[in-house]
Amino acid sequence: MRAEVKSRPDLLLLLSLLLVIVLHPLLDHGDVRRLVLAGLVFIPVILSTIRLSQIKDWAWPSVLLVAGVLIFGIADRFRPHPAFAASRFGLLAAYFGLTAVGLFSYLKNADFITNSHLYTAVSIYLLLGFVWFGLYSSITSFYPNAIVSSQHAISDRPSELLYFSLATLTTLGYGDVVAVNSEVRILAVLEAVTGVLYVAITVAVLVSSYRRQGSRSEPGTPST
Repeated sequence: MRAEVKSRPDLLLLLSLLLVIVLHPLLDHGDVRRLVLAGLVFIPVILSTIRLSQIKDWAWPSVLLVAGVLIFGIADRFRPHPAFAASRFGLLAAYFGLTAVGLFSYLKNADFITNSHLYTAVSIYLLLGFVWFGLYSSITSFYPNAIVSSQHAISDRPSELLYFSLATLTTLGYGDVVAVNSEVRILAVLEAVTGVLYVAITVAVLVSSYRRQGSRSEPGTPST
């Protein structure tokens, strides 16, 4: 029972990220739906901040980044400008990156593996997709034609950028959404490399932790 309670924050974070991904294209229409979507995005942000404060003393950096996202988001809402939108998404990418690093340190330093660590491993993978989503959104705020879908700019549909980020992270690459800007292409390649390396490194970390856990549970094993 205690293990289930301990793993609940990590499970809630994972479910909130999945909820944002699933509902993003459905709510990416009109001002009212997009306002609901903005509120929905802050659910994993709040859960990530709480989880970071429990793992590392990173509460203040995460809070400052969230405050910056809110400030530039409100400014862009009442006085739209590419600089405000780019700053908002850039800070959001930095926040998700900070969260991914903090959660990975928790995963890497685990003496034994529980459901909490498995939930965290999947959450980090999804957070990497959100990091690049923020970067792509920041760039397309200034250069709407940097990423296109069916030869049309997609800067007015953030869900297309999220789809492009997740497809690139998983090296799926349907080709229906492509980067035409050389800088964004390099950024997309780095995301694909990061996705492949993360899976390989995480599997190695989990297997190593499982082996340590198994050796300690074997009878007659001397304790250190």
